[in-house]
Amino acid sequence: MDYAAIEKMTSLVKEKNSVVDAVKKEMGKVIFGQNNLIDRILISFFCDGHILVEGLPGLAKTLTVRSFAKTLSGHFNRIQFTPDILPADLIGTRIYNPKDMEFFTKKGPIFCNILLADEINRAPAKVQSALLQAMEEKNVTIGEDTYKLESPFMVLATENPIEQEGTYPLPEAQLDRFFMKVLVSYPDRVEELDILKNYGSINTDNVNNVITLDEIADIKNVISGIYVDDKLNEYIVNIVSETRKPANADVAQLIDFGASPRASIALMKASRAVAFMKGRGFVTPEDIKEIGADILRHRIILSYEAEAEDITTDDAVKLIFDSVEVP
Repeated sequence: MDYAAIEKMTSLVKEKNSVVDAVKKEMGKVIFGQNNLIDRILISFFCDGHILVEGLPGLAKTLTVRSFAKTLSGHFNRIQFTPDILPADLIGTRIYNPKDMEFFTKKGPIFCNILLADEINRAPAKVQSALLQAMEEKNVTIGEDTYKLESPFMVLATENPIEQEGTYPLPEAQLDRFFMKVLVSYPDRVEELDILKNYGSINTDNVNNVITLDEIADIKNVISGIYVDDKLNEYIVNIVSETRKPANADVAQLIDFGASPRASIALMKASRAVAFMKGRGFVTPEDIKEIGADILRHRIILSYEAEAEDITTDDAVKLIFDSVEVP
């Protein structure tokens, strides 16, 4: 361990992470509470990851994403998914121009820096597949031509956990494409009072741009250099391995299928971003624990016995972290 290099990295992190407070301050003009969601959106964005937000109606999921997009200098689009939507409505299509007697490409809303995919579970399988392919490959094919998506490119998808009619739940293999899944809960009493007091002034037009795309690229380079000790890498692998072949008998009864190596990569990247948010140039076990549930909850398939006992993936993740030795 090079302590001088870590100290230098910490100084650089403290110099760059002031943008985090700037973004939160701007979003705080229209969002009251939801601090956990805001932090997770920032972490995913800094890690080039996509995020799935699950919560009941009326919890400001869409407003939070809109206000976050306003703090950036990039291009933002929103698409409302419905059961009758087509892939062409998302990625674009080829249109014939009778005047020129030739086809031209009309690009869809996916060509942006931040795409809000509202109620993704209302989209049929073909549309979900088109979106998830773009998320993974960062390009789309229209006709015979392949087009590269803008950089950075991030999908923030929302879904309603209670409405089942007219929905198409995402398959487990496709859920794995999301960097993290965040659960949004009700605001507390104080936060809800603040919402009522400030309701008349809640408008995303009040949110200012405080970060450029060049600054984002610079921040990503800094985060990639944050120090992760070899023992912490082993800790991450041990956690993910425990979801596949649990050494703990209690965990083994709860899980049918565990997380892929993509989860290990995501957990390492996210823990670096957590350290960045806290102004450190190195990762601690607490950083990994803090973000663990968001990285793993959608990558674990529970057993029938666990579901019958109303055990959630978060319960399983907590048990996994409790059973893996901390370095």
